[in-house]
Amino acid sequence: MSYFLIALATFAVSAVLTPGAIWLSNRLGVVATPGGRRKHQSTMPKLGGIPIVIAFLLGAFLTFQLFPIQPDSADAQLLTGVAIGVVFVFIGGLLDDYFDLPWWGQYAVQIIATIIAISSNIIFEAMTNPVNGQLVNLNTLLPALVVPLITLLWISGMMNTVNWLDGLDGLATGVGIIAALLFAWHSYNLGQTAVAAFPLALAGALLGFLPFNFSPARIFLGSAGAYFIGFSLATLALITPAKIATALLVMAIPILDVAWQIFDRIRRGQSPFRGDRGHLHFRLSDGGLPTPTIVIGYYAASALFGLVAIFAPGLWKLILLLGISVVVLGSLRWLSGR
Repeated sequence: MSYFLIALATFAVSAVLTPGAIWLSNRLGVVATPGGRRKHQSTMPKLGGIPIVIAFLLGAFLTFQLFPIQPDSADAQLLTGVAIGVVFVFIGGLLDDYFDLPWWGQYAVQIIATIIAISSNIIFEAMTNPVNGQLVNLNTLLPALVVPLITLLWISGMMNTVNWLDGLDGLATGVGIIAALLFAWHSYNLGQTAVAAFPLALAGALLGFLPFNFSPARIFLGSAGAYFIGFSLATLALITPAKIATALLVMAIPILDVAWQIFDRIRRGQSPFRGDRGHLHFRLSDGGLPTPTIVIGYYAASALFGLVAIFAPGLWKLILLLGISVVVLGSLRWLSGR
């Protein structure tokens, strides 16, 4: 019943507040104008982060009220760190939405968000060996400064992946819902009953927002919304190392797409931070596929790969990830050639 209440509350709050966010965006002039890498026909409100973050924080509050979380417990420290980090990246994203921060300003937000996470003991310190299923402690294998750097790469990478994925109506929002639901399921199966409520709150908040964001969209996530989703997924995956494989497979196509775009832009002598329409979803759209078809295809792939991550043995997860890498990178290479 507690899970149902949290999901219902976050869904309802997000759905109710989103029309107000549309009005506020237009009122303040915080809108995306046609042109550049997007091809929307008119100005589009981009304060979608407001309703989903408010809804999520309500879910976080309800989690601490409905579950027996001791104030000095590890779960309390970890979940509090996620909530504080969410507030910070939300504020940083709002600044980007309003002022269009330079790339170094955006990365400063990501670095500080990583510091907040690490200070709450949310760190990429362990992962499951795909061959024997045993947990490997990276602190015992790597120098002291390497693990924080890996954590920075993971969190900033996920935030940028979601931000760059947010190119078609409903794409990043829907993939975020699927990832969050799988995280909640995985956490519950691992006995993390309180931790499971956080991704469930995230899923409810995004689900309430999706009808306004799906094609044809009436509001965009904006940087505040995209940063929020990316930071939440990155940190919730780190709270239980077993979920890292789930995150990698659910987000496999977007992650590989980002990796290719960085490589391809550097190869062509361009800045890796300058957005373009080279992403896979843009190429499919420019090739004539309708936006809903592309978006639902991403949903299906994310859900399928995520279910494999939960149910398949570790070695099969690695094989699948390698197979996806070959197919996606090969496709992007072919499309770039065209």
